[in-house]
Amino acid sequence: MNEATFTFRVDETLKSQFAQAAKSRDRSGAQLLRDFMREFVQHQEETAEHDDWFRRQVQIGLTSANAGKLVPAAEVEAEFAARRASTRRRLKNSE
Repeated sequence: MNEATFTFRVDETLKSQFAQAAKSRDRSGAQLLRDFMREFVQHQEETAEHDDWFRRQVQIGLTSANAGKLVPAAEVEAEFAARRASTRRRLKNSE
């Protein structure tokens, strides 16, 4: 693995507090910063993947709606009313 130095300025108090917190976890500040950086990069990648997935799902829905493939609101309401009633019956029977 190629390594590079990452230099930045930070308030002395924050640096001291961070070093103390790292030491209390038996880690160095550098180890924690590398962990934070990896987690941040992973989070950004996961967020981008989710955003791509979500945009694809929205486009699928828009394409379907534009093609006239719609479910009437009354049909949706009836379906979920039936599901709610079923759930209520199961809950009542489990008491």
